[in-house]
Amino acid sequence: MPAYVEPDPFHPGAFRVVAGDTAQSWVDPADPLRIEFEYVQRVVEALDATVLARPSDERVRVVHLGGGGLTIPRYVAARRPGTAQVVCEPDADLVEQVRRVMPLPARSGIKVRTVAGREGLEAMPPDHIDALVLDAFDGPRVPASLATGEFLAEVAARRRRGGVFIANITDRAPFTWSRRFAAAVRDVHRSMLVSAETAVWKGRRFGNLVVVAADGPLPATELSRQAARAAFPYRYLAGRDVVDWIGAATPFTDEDQQSSPVPKRGTWFS
Repeated sequence: MPAYVEPDPFHPGAFRVVAGDTAQSWVDPADPLRIEFEYVQRVVEALDATVLARPSDERVRVVHLGGGGLTIPRYVAARRPGTAQVVCEPDADLVEQVRRVMPLPARSGIKVRTVAGREGLEAMPPDHIDALVLDAFDGPRVPASLATGEFLAEVAARRRRGGVFIANITDRAPFTWSRRFAAAVRDVHRSMLVSAETAVWKGRRFGNLVVVAADGPLPATELSRQAARAAFPYRYLAGRDVVDWIGAATPFTDEDQQSSPVPKRGTWFS
């Protein structure tokens, strides 16, 4: 199901990226700080509270696996001008549409590479990345190759000291797939947070989970307060609650890799 760009019928000047009947990105090129999808708000809040909060004279590099409409790279460029960003997006047709319909501003610092996420990551040198944002979907599913222990080890090898890993994944209770993904994340990070809307945690519907991990402490209290004030509040798990939620789940490997579950028709992603 090829992705395509279309105008948002309710917001003049805004666009969305759609694959099948699933909206995967929303962008207002004139106002890149405007974030409509709830999970994207959680992602940019995590970036704001970590690497984007560093002193303005400190060089920061952010890598995005999955591009869509470039919502998050545009936000980072507007929030912290001069940030070096690389986007790995394998859908060349989508990249061409995005560049034509909603081109990036001059000197945005955003470089888009038409390459699959894992291939793009493995081409990068060690100790290279301050923040890696995983927001990659093959249609409605997170690709299997981006959920294994081997992939997360590649992430850790390229993360600079103090770096952060942020992932948007999708699942439904009892979270069999996402707990295995989280087990792989935990193996290579000292700190981890997991958030989702209350309805998702309670098993009422399929939805997004945002995973935030780092090699040092994370601002769990700050992020939890922001998420609780959202129009559709998210609840964070931290510390022992994350360990208990993962339970006995074991990481996927390259030998037994599995894509994320398929949502019901009409589910919105951001």
